[in-house]
Amino acid sequence: MQLNRHVFTTSTAALLLATLILPFKSASAQTIPSLKDAFRKDFGIGTCLNNAQIDERDPKTTEFIARQFNMATPENIMKSALLHPKWDTYNFEMADKLVAFGKKHNIKINGHTLVWHSQLPPFIRGIKSPDSIRTFFTDHIKTVAGRYEGKVFSWDVVNEALNEDGSLRKSVFLQHLGDDYITEAFRLAQQAAPKTELYYNDYNNEQPKKRAGCIDIIKKIKAAGVRIDGVGIQGHWHVGKVPFADIEESILQYAALGVKVMFTELDIEVLPRNFQGADVGQRMTANEQSNPYVNGLPDAVQQQLAADYENLFKLFLKHKDKVTRVTFWGVNDGDSWLNGWPIRGRTNYPLLFDRNNQPKPAFEKVIALKK
Repeated sequence: MQLNRHVFTTSTAALLLATLILPFKSASAQTIPSLKDAFRKDFGIGTCLNNAQIDERDPKTTEFIARQFNMATPENIMKSALLHPKWDTYNFEMADKLVAFGKKHNIKINGHTLVWHSQLPPFIRGIKSPDSIRTFFTDHIKTVAGRYEGKVFSWDVVNEALNEDGSLRKSVFLQHLGDDYITEAFRLAQQAAPKTELYYNDYNNEQPKKRAGCIDIIKKIKAAGVRIDGVGIQGHWHVGKVPFADIEESILQYAALGVKVMFTELDIEVLPRNFQGADVGQRMTANEQSNPYVNGLPDAVQQQLAADYENLFKLFLKHKDKVTRVTFWGVNDGDSWLNGWPIRGRTNYPLLFDRNNQPKPAFEKVIALKK
């Protein structure tokens, strides 16, 4: 279209611009391409769900989730502090709702997590007896995994058991139960949930030293005659610094052990951070530079984010025979835990959808790989 610059007024320009961008800005759940449909023949597409989403408090959000994702992980409600608040008390209300949500919307649920050193019930801090820790450990796994056998697709049996150098983290379980606690956790989970897939999950386990520790865990479990079906690489990376070569090498090395490979908590940080990884115990102090994008993400950063996601999904597709699932840690930017960690109250942009569930350039790049 050629426009006469003499009659092309400011108001005309504004009207034309609004006409061009309006469909994108007001796109409904039904008009945005579906990630799960686009990658249906390649791998599952998941998200994590919070209480409001599980409760279906907003019908439009529910519709959006059901259209975009075919797998889901609970963000918090299956962690032991919430599921097992007292020694002899379990609270299954929200976890049961999650299972019902999955069944209603044809979304496979990945249980998260049976054994984790963080978000433990408060009563654990007062226990000094190895026998009591073992009783808690055994009863918790049997009770929870048994309750959801046939109702969840998979479990993150053990979460984040490694230090960055590949050694075992000095958790309450390692201290009281010894080096074999991970294998024992998988043994108990296998007994309680024989038809459920069982995974080990961690962050930075694409890095060589931590990867080596993760490989040792997998080999030890298998050598004991216990089942482990897959390994989860969380995928908490930083814009412009995604370790593509290490990721690809990890896919190859893990798959060579005969286990499935999945990316379980994917997001790409865009805000300043002085450390790498996802250790919830680490924090940063806020300063003038720590929250730079309150009013929106600069275009250069937006394009780098899009390029990083595009290259990640190219890698996932290259190894789609080995990668079984890609789960984003949040439905949209507003849901992301990175708004509150490692500094509270920041404005982050780590996912494919903005705070209104509208597709970002990163989404467009990812979906274009399948067009």
